Amino acid sequence: MKTYVVSLALGLLVGVIYALFQVRSPAPPVIALVGLLGILLGEQIPPLVRQVFDRPAATSWLHDQVKPHVFGELPTCAQPGAVKTAAGGRPSERSDA
Repeated sequence: MKTYVVSLALGLLVGVIYALFQVRSPAPPVIALVGLLGILLGEQIPPLVRQVFDRPAATSWLHDQVKPHVFGELPTCAQPGAVKTAAGGRPSERSDA
């Protein structure tokens, strides 16, 4: 969650800098972003309708199916004591000493 807050804060900072220099943002127009949100939410309608007709809707369905898809995989913290691996999946043999 912290990553999203930092990303939003940096985006706001860049927006202020663009405004001070009177530069147009290279971001897509708001109407395009609203359309993308509609697509993302629209993907949830067929499974919801199937769920309603198959059995009574459970509240866990929203938590297990909709939330992970709409908000994506949230970042996780590295586990303490975890061994860092190289791209091949083997422990890294390089030392930065």
